[in-house]
Amino acid sequence: MKNHHNTQEVKLPRQEVWRGLGRHFPDDRECIASFVALEAAEVIEGIKPGNLVSIGGRPQRCGRNLSGLWRRYGGELLAESGLAAEVLAEEDGMILLYFYRPAALDRLLERRSVRVILEKAGYPRPARAGELFDELRKRMKRGGFPHEIGIFLGYPLKDVVAFMGWVAIPFACQGPWKIYGNPLESLQLAFRFRECRCRMASRLASCGTPLDCLRRAA
Repeated sequence: MKNHHNTQEVKLPRQEVWRGLGRHFPDDRECIASFVALEAAEVIEGIKPGNLVSIGGRPQRCGRNLSGLWRRYGGELLAESGLAAEVLAEEDGMILLYFYRPAALDRLLERRSVRVILEKAGYPRPARAGELFDELRKRMKRGGFPHEIGIFLGYPLKDVVAFMGWVAIPFACQGPWKIYGNPLESLQLAFRFRECRCRMASRLASCGTPLDCLRRAA
C-alpha cells in the first residue's frame, strides 16, 4: 500500500497495542477476533461510522498470519458482529479493509453537507455505499489515499474540506488528523476515539472473550 502520510488519515502505531494482547488468545479464531475488536473499537461503540484497518500479510511473532486468518474467519466474524467490511486494496498479502456499521454509514451519507462534498469531489450521485466504495478503490489504485477519506472516518467536515484546500480555515494543530480552525470540537472527538480504544483494550486484557466484544456491535 502506498504511503499516505500527506493525507488526512495519520497512521498511528496502534497495532503495537494489539500485539501485547493477541498473545493471550492462542485460538486462531479468537486471535483474529481480538484484532478486529480492537481496530474497530470506535465503530463497535457507534462513535465512528467506519475505520480503516490494515491486516498484514507477514507472520506475527506467534507465527500466525493475520490476513490468512481473516480470509478464513472474517465472514463468520462479520455475521456474528453485525459489522460490514469492504476490501479497498490488496498488496503483497496485505489487505486494507474499511469496517463500518451499515446504518451509521447510511446516516452519514444522508447528511446534505456530506452529499455536497462528495458530489463536488466527483463521487456518484446520489451517494450510495456500493458505488462510493467502487470509486474509493479506483482512486486508491491511482495514487494512495484520497484526501476526502476523512469523511468516511467520521472526522469533522471542517477539517476535511480545509485539508482539501476548499475553504480558507487556518491550520490549528496536528492530532490523529490535521485540525483546522477552533480545535476544541476536533480534539474532544479525538479523545472520544482514544477512549473507545482504551475501553476495548481493557475488556480484552481482562480475559473477556474477543467474540463477545465483537458481538457488542450487533
